[in-house]
Amino acid sequence: MELAKSFEPADIESRWYPQWEQSGYFGSGLDTSKPADQSFCILPPPNVTGSLHMGHAFNQTIMDALTRYHRMSGANTLWQPGTDHAGIATQMVVERKLEGEGVSRHDLGRAKFIEKVWEWKEYSGNTITRQMRRLGTSPDWKRERFTMDDGLSKIVTETFVRLYNEGLIYRGKRLVNWDPKLGTAVSDLEVISEEEDGFLWHLNYPLADGSGPFDGGDHAAGNHARRYRRHGSPEDERQAPHRQDDPPAALLHAGRRAGRRALAAHPDHCRRLRRQGIRHRLRQGDPGA
Repeated sequence: MELAKSFEPADIESRWYPQWEQSGYFGSGLDTSKPADQSFCILPPPNVTGSLHMGHAFNQTIMDALTRYHRMSGANTLWQPGTDHAGIATQMVVERKLEGEGVSRHDLGRAKFIEKVWEWKEYSGNTITRQMRRLGTSPDWKRERFTMDDGLSKIVTETFVRLYNEGLIYRGKRLVNWDPKLGTAVSDLEVISEEEDGFLWHLNYPLADGSGPFDGGDHAAGNHARRYRRHGSPEDERQAPHRQDDPPAALLHAGRRAGRRALAAHPDHCRRLRRQGIRHRLRQGDPGA
């Protein structure tokens, strides 16, 4: 047998890895006689929208080393593998692929489009697991899961319902990034932000006692739409005009930056002001504001 002039890991690894996997060397230990302090690690599931990158290789190397160490130390170990559906991102990838074929998801209909999404999941998901095997990682492949598997979806639904019934989470109106093309909300990560030049506005509010305009000073002005009330320094009794049926809103976020001596807070402007509006019980979703 002629010895190769250089080390060729591809041939060696492609021969030995399948044998290790088929022999069950990566399986989770279930020996009940072992002590209770066992090793357990969940793979942060990569999105099925693409393939692995250097970041995945880095964290999987660390998890693999820790799992192998505890496994070889005799502990019951489980490194749980899986992939994530990344719903909106996956839908965008599949839609772009269909556009290249001159077809839209509306042409296919819901059922056919879901079939296309599952086809992409099989293709992309298998690419990811092939890459992990090529890296030599040692998760328990028999336990591989996908976040949209029936069992996992049922657990997620049950968990959210239980948390809601126990009063630990609640449903409320929120400002979202609405995509009119996809017809759904998308995360901040999928939004392309653009910087625009704004304006610095100087506002003079007339005071109720006629002593002059409200110029900021040591006040913090809270408003809901066009409704204002002085709320700040306790020794200053001057008030700006307001509607009697509106509660005062003391906004404590006025900073020392330019233009922030007084704040206007409409709960429907942004998420931060919505939280303040909820805190001060301001009316939400006022179309006339």
